[in-house]
Amino acid sequence: MLKTVFINRSKEIIKLAVPAVGEMILYMLIWVFDTLMVGKYGGQTAVSAVGFSSEIMYTFINILIGMGLSISITSIVARSLGGGETKKARDMANVGLKLGIGIATLVFLVFYIFSKDILILAGAKDDVLTLGYRYMRICSMGLLFNMSTNILNGIFRGCKNTKTPLYGAALLNIVNLSLDYVLIFGKFGFPELGIEGAAIATVTGNVVAFLFILNSLKKLPFKLSLKDKMEFKNMKELVKLAIPSGLQEGAFSIVRLLSVMMVMRLGSLAFSANQISVTIESISFMPGWGFAISSVSLVGYSIGKKDLKEAREYANVSLFLAVMVMGFFSLIFLFFSENLVRLFIKSDEIEVIALGAACLMIGAIQQIPTAIDMVLSGALKGMGDTKTPFRIVLFCNWCIRLPLMYYFIYLKKMPVTYFWWITSLQWTVEAAIFVKFYRDKFYKNVI
Repeated sequence: MLKTVFINRSKEIIKLAVPAVGEMILYMLIWVFDTLMVGKYGGQTAVSAVGFSSEIMYTFINILIGMGLSISITSIVARSLGGGETKKARDMANVGLKLGIGIATLVFLVFYIFSKDILILAGAKDDVLTLGYRYMRICSMGLLFNMSTNILNGIFRGCKNTKTPLYGAALLNIVNLSLDYVLIFGKFGFPELGIEGAAIATVTGNVVAFLFILNSLKKLPFKLSLKDKMEFKNMKELVKLAIPSGLQEGAFSIVRLLSVMMVMRLGSLAFSANQISVTIESISFMPGWGFAISSVSLVGYSIGKKDLKEAREYANVSLFLAVMVMGFFSLIFLFFSENLVRLFIKSDEIEVIALGAACLMIGAIQQIPTAIDMVLSGALKGMGDTKTPFRIVLFCNWCIRLPLMYYFIYLKKMPVTYFWWITSLQWTVEAAIFVKFYRDKFYKNVI
């Protein structure tokens, strides 16, 4: 009986998770190949400029949209459809789209107008500041399209459609990476634009992906319209979910950004090695996020049907699959770290390669705790609880990670490998707390 349940749930989860994992991997590949090509073109200074600028921009995108509004829309739409409330699903999706477009417009204007000031405030100097400003200013033009696409993708996922976002991500990759090669290095008669070429490629890819997703809205089980009146009670319900979810991402991302700023004080060598290692490790996070997204959608759908047992089965199987996949990446990072780092930097930068490999080997420790963290956080959000994940992440990042980073990296100027030991500790403690709250919510509660 248990074996049959496991197989059936696995099939449903994989059906949703594989496209979601594929989508996340494709989005991450853009960052990976941008870093790779920029590193091959301009060395560690170029990697630092692009990596630092991207870190700042995508921190705010994830807080406000990616893990804030978008994931909340997925949860509400899934629970509404699970309960047979198609009208509510449509109304909430419309509210989310309007809010998302408003937020995206504001973010675009801030980054376009204040790019240089933001980088100076974050601690960028000299060539990193000059190159980073040029990159960020151009990329900001694509943020409106990027964030709007993210909102629409959240609606599709709530409708248990993860294939359409996957196809949009694939198109984005094709356009972005093709233009990266052509514009960074000046191939096929195009000018050699370097970092600016990478930024132009990113903007163009975001525009094309947005147009594709916009053209795919007819696949939804309801019709979206910006003309519909936005009811206050719907906006209040969505914001009530989105704020803790966004704050959770903020608690993590702001500390990560502060940590990156501290690492930058260790010098270009440490920052470049760290940035390359973070980029490589981010690939392993994508399966975790994919299973987390499927957990939000399927758990939410089951909770909408008031079937806690089914919700628990989806969460448990999602967790098992995520641990298996990310455990596999842990072994790869442990045994092939140097080979991976060499792909991202000029072969003569031996110090960067050695330091990056050491960081990545330590990062192998945190793969399984990260998988637990992501999936159980997604399960709680699918249930409609965004406050518990926020509180857990707030505590572990601001009371464990940030103080240790401040002491060892900022004050003591210890090697960048300490950054990775600290994050491994933080993920492990966080995963243990999530397990405790997950058991309380899913095994002791009755709907």
